Amino acid sequence: MSPTTLPAGPEHGHVTFLGAGPGDPGLLTLRAVEALANADVLVAEHEVLDVVRTHARQGVVEVHTDADPSTDSSANPDPGTGTPRLTVVDGASTTSGVPAVRDAAHLVMEAARGGRRVVRAVTGDPGLDAYAAEEMLACAAAGVPFEVVPGIATAVGVPAYAGVPLRDSEGADVRFVDASTASDRCWTEVGASDGTVVVSTTLDSVAAAAGELVSAGRKPDTPLTVTIAGTTTRQRTWTATLGTIAQTLKQAKVLPSADGGRPVIAVVGERSAAAQRDQLSWFESKPLFGWKVLVPRTKEQAASLSDQLRSYGAVPHEVPTIAVEPPRTPQQMERAVKGLVTGRYEWIAFTSVNAVKAVREKFEEYGLDARAFAGIKVAAVGEQTAKALIAFGVKPDLVPSGEQSAAGLLEDWPPYDPVFDPIDRVFLPRADIATETLVAGLIELGWEVDDVTAYRTVRASPPPAQTREAIKGGGFDAVLFTSSSTVRNLVGIAGKPHNVTVIACIGPATAKTAEEHGLRVDVMAPEPSVHRLAEALADFGLRRRAAAVEAGDPVTRPSERRPGARRRRSTT
Repeated sequence: MSPTTLPAGPEHGHVTFLGAGPGDPGLLTLRAVEALANADVLVAEHEVLDVVRTHARQGVVEVHTDADPSTDSSANPDPGTGTPRLTVVDGASTTSGVPAVRDAAHLVMEAARGGRRVVRAVTGDPGLDAYAAEEMLACAAAGVPFEVVPGIATAVGVPAYAGVPLRDSEGADVRFVDASTASDRCWTEVGASDGTVVVSTTLDSVAAAAGELVSAGRKPDTPLTVTIAGTTTRQRTWTATLGTIAQTLKQAKVLPSADGGRPVIAVVGERSAAAQRDQLSWFESKPLFGWKVLVPRTKEQAASLSDQLRSYGAVPHEVPTIAVEPPRTPQQMERAVKGLVTGRYEWIAFTSVNAVKAVREKFEEYGLDARAFAGIKVAAVGEQTAKALIAFGVKPDLVPSGEQSAAGLLEDWPPYDPVFDPIDRVFLPRADIATETLVAGLIELGWEVDDVTAYRTVRASPPPAQTREAIKGGGFDAVLFTSSSTVRNLVGIAGKPHNVTVIACIGPATAKTAEEHGLRVDVMAPEPSVHRLAEALADFGLRRRAAAVEAGDPVTRPSERRPGARRRRSTT
């Protein structure tokens, strides 16, 4: 769909003015997610679109209310002027369009024509947005129906994520000030009060705002906190006083900065003292807060692992190292699947999610479903493999009680008994590079095994140059290796991770492969599970943070170490 061919419909559509919150997509309300799922057009600034687009349907039209500085000037003839632009989103692709009307209110009206459902998303809450009210009035004047979906106000959400309560049991007065529009009278009023003041300002104007409050009567030793990029994994908070904040930011090398215009939230008042923040800073004290963690697995495999890493405050970056392809000769797989239906097998054993997927695809090709497993015992290695089978409609009869591996499966696998087992054959759909451990073990237990190549694993294409440079240059804080093949393939397609990067391995065999490639292993999972591996990395990060705090050192990420700095070996 091109930006100029929007679907036709009734003359007037519908507009939802939606609060996108301070920046964390998890803070969107249920009503906001529902509105986004039904939207035909999204109208917002680039940074707001980044928050809301994941909940939008495929094919939604994005209308930017600010110019995209990264867009090539040949495609956008008026770069950097703030001219709104149209971008059509279809899956993962985007296409830059021509300049739209300049006025945001007219832009919303134009998008609503033809009966389209428009979501106008703004940072924080629409009721606190400087221009949302004007756009609502324009809709009302034109007879375009609209609704308002409130969002978490930035001035409230950011202090909560910074661990700075705005009120206590004494019920202190709370004032909110936008430094960019505050008058002298406003500063005088908040300066004369002894309550908490929440100031929305910019990084290069924090010191000036502090000076205004001191001039208005606040004591220079009044505590304050300054938070940038609030509610995101880029969040940083500094604690100081009105009189020392300029020096604090200077010592932290925050100013001068190219990002001096970045919005910040400053909280001023006795009840936002540093002692409280030390105890209440729950977000920035997450064990892997802000860590960029490389996950060398496919998106399907990495989904639950990435969610777990995010819960620890990390920023997962998924890089496939293995591509899965069908077997070169499908006849063996076809015969085995037909054998399932005709009663050839007593057992079928799945050792990976990919094996489940391969069999399921072959079932669908033949018009079969989970009922074809009737009378057949099913084994699965690993929690994710078991979940994939359950999603297929098959509950595994056997999952290893201990180690989730071929060896663990053999520990629990029953020996063949001709009295109780009418059939002595096992169907084992696996990768072309699978080891012989399981086959040999089953044969030793008296079973006949059809070891069938269900899929081939090949080395994936190299990641983008930017990712390769980050891997080799120390741009990642940690990398999770979940198998020996992920080590070999990542090094093969992207190069060896920098020595400041924390290396975490799922087990001894993977760790040995990493060391053979010249990598120092820092973390090892207590058992071969991707989720236990993530837990082990989080424990490592927690201990690392605690050691820095105890030593009185600033808490930094591994990638923030100085070039050439030596790392202590810390294998767990």
